[in-house]
Amino acid sequence: MALDLSMFGRFAKTFRKNEIIFCEYEPGDTFYLIQTGRVQIVKIMNEIEKIIDILQPGEIFGEMAILEEAPRSASAIAQDDVKALEFNRENFEVLMQGNPQIALKLLKLFTKRIFDQKRRFLILTLEDVQARVADVFLMLTETQGTSLANTEQMVFNTTVDDVAHWAGMPPEACRKVLNHFVTQRRLDIYPDRIEVKNINDFARFVSSRRKHQVS
Repeated sequence: MALDLSMFGRFAKTFRKNEIIFCEYEPGDTFYLIQTGRVQIVKIMNEIEKIIDILQPGEIFGEMAILEEAPRSASAIAQDDVKALEFNRENFEVLMQGNPQIALKLLKLFTKRIFDQKRRFLILTLEDVQARVADVFLMLTETQGTSLANTEQMVFNTTVDDVAHWAGMPPEACRKVLNHFVTQRRLDIYPDRIEVKNINDFARFVSSRRKHQVS
């Protein structure tokens, strides 16, 4: 979603590659909209640092500091040299009052980001690595707006590295799980896509693993 924020150049901030923008658990009162470069969102889980997202230009991060006045739920690190617009509560209110159309678009971005973030955290709560990988495909199905009730085979234009990223796993470990699914004839891997033969089978599998964790 393209936003014309050229008039907010005074809010521009730059970060060098590998620079920490903010750290998990620290208090926060600002959020950012990326103009150029990519930003890694990193979270400590079971004493292991995991990359849970890589954000692109046009995406926002740190918004929970504005919405909930809560400590940072993850760390943000510049993957490239990054230029971003930095907003705090005060200048965000100025933005909302003076530019209602832009504010509405930002609020829609907030809503989508919050949903995406919570959905990706849900994947990482699964202890079973096979279920975690399967849940990535369920998440991608939801993102496409496809109903599981009317669908079996699904085609995803994604790579093994992408799946590993969303599952919070090393690529080699993810590939091992995917190859296991191939031997079970649950999916096929191609250079430019992954085809899941029965997405409802994955839904049942993930549901059973979640219930097992609870019990």
